[in-house]
Amino acid sequence: MAQKLKIVALGGLDEIGKNLYVYEYGKDILVVDCGMGFPDEDMYGIDVVIPDITYLVQNKERVRGMVLTHGHEDHIGAVPYVMSRISCPIYATRLTAGLVRLKLEEHGLADKVEIVTHSAGDCFKVGSNFECEFIHVNHSIADSVALAIKSPAGTVIHTGDFKIDLTPIEGGVFDFHRFAELGREGVLALLSDSTNVERPGYSESERHVGESLENLFRGCDKRIIVTTFASNVHRIQQIIDCAARYKRKVGVTGRSMENVIRLATEEGYLTVPKDVLVDMNHINSLPASRVVIMTTGSQGENMSALYRMAFSEHRQVRISAGDRVIISASAIPGNERTITKVIDELFYKGAEVIYDRSIDIHVSGHACQQEQKTMLALTRPQYFIPVHGEHRMLCRHGDLAKEMGVKPSNVLIAGVGEVVEITSKRIHKAGTVPSGRVLVDGATEEGVENVVLRDRQHLAQDGMLVVVMTMSGQDGSMISEPEIITRGFVYVKDNPQLMEDMRRVVYESIESCERARITDWADIKSRVRGNLSGYLYKVTRRSPMILPVIMEV
Repeated sequence: MAQKLKIVALGGLDEIGKNLYVYEYGKDILVVDCGMGFPDEDMYGIDVVIPDITYLVQNKERVRGMVLTHGHEDHIGAVPYVMSRISCPIYATRLTAGLVRLKLEEHGLADKVEIVTHSAGDCFKVGSNFECEFIHVNHSIADSVALAIKSPAGTVIHTGDFKIDLTPIEGGVFDFHRFAELGREGVLALLSDSTNVERPGYSESERHVGESLENLFRGCDKRIIVTTFASNVHRIQQIIDCAARYKRKVGVTGRSMENVIRLATEEGYLTVPKDVLVDMNHINSLPASRVVIMTTGSQGENMSALYRMAFSEHRQVRISAGDRVIISASAIPGNERTITKVIDELFYKGAEVIYDRSIDIHVSGHACQQEQKTMLALTRPQYFIPVHGEHRMLCRHGDLAKEMGVKPSNVLIAGVGEVVEITSKRIHKAGTVPSGRVLVDGATEEGVENVVLRDRQHLAQDGMLVVVMTMSGQDGSMISEPEIITRGFVYVKDNPQLMEDMRRVVYESIESCERARITDWADIKSRVRGNLSGYLYKVTRRSPMILPVIMEV
């Protein structure tokens, strides 16, 4: 009896980002992509969100390799965290491999991880049961590929992020021929990008952005500051080309932008005309009409170069009324407020700000409905599993597959951690594995516990009180008036009566402990905390964190 192919998503379903997919056949495990997610606004102090890889760690001796579809953070951002706990080779295209090496170097893992590079069209074995093939697709980063994953159960196509661009900047058009060929040979299952399934028609070509940039550069006598995704090499190429055409020098600021430009130039993905790039230390000596500054910060990140410019914290660039700021990116879901904050501040500085609501200066890297239908028509899969999207997107993509002729019983909407089993006769869910999210706060690569996050949320919402009680070590009596310190709860000088009432509650709590002959410090602190918490909620409808401290004398 043939063994079943198992597919488990540890991230990337019912969410945008955090993509990590596990393929299993026999004793072999193949990992596809290893991405991070962005923290929500209430995740105080959290820098990145990564998938829970408990299942991979439990089965690390079976992991034969990790295959990466492209170099975006939501597909490679968790690689250092995962590679610190499991050991396997990584397979990727050259640009993706270069970006991963930079990450591994930052974490001191560069010498401990084997990276094998392949090009679109290459086939390679992973373990004894998997053969992978890279297939060229278009996306908003160079060297993006889809995967044909062959196992004894059949061929699965995993698209990664893709679009169909008939006039790409570099790398050639989407490989219609190979997808159609695989469709004729027989595709067991298709796992396809669902991000833009709610958008009808086709996504615009990247060249459309070049036309918009051309119009913004032509006749402009202002200093031009452009921000875009650092990984979008094609967009960066178009900005550099525009600058060169209009005889402007380009300064680059922001570590990720600098790293990507250096790497892409070395690997031949970016062509920079001689003498166009200049050191940022010399940028202010040039006439404004001859300057372009490329910067990070398209998502309003509070440590990014654009953010620091907007809030007058950048060492080399001061925003003024003589600047034209172009934000050539769309907001990642959840980042809208931070981007709006930066845009507003730029307007306060008097700058002319051009962003995607005012003019077409960004196109999506993800397939819209007609491109998703094209993928389904070319591959003709027996089974369909939508991936990379929030739940409504997965459901809509499933409906699209049914419209394209996939049997309704052969369309499966899975969730993170659910095991999908596939044979030539059946697809179904077969239990779950440990899954979820791990919160990383930058100070450590260990996850932040939920209780810590709840404490941070509690502090942010209601503040805290520290109650310092000086008590006799002999008879447990109060020696001096309790000191109450507040942070983020009330302003002491404006609330003298409340402060006095809180001291009274503390005194009454201590007296009740004396009457009950309670002498254990922990029990006394617990009673003070409970009584004070109840009183404050009754009076203020707020529940600050209360930390009683006993000073024994």
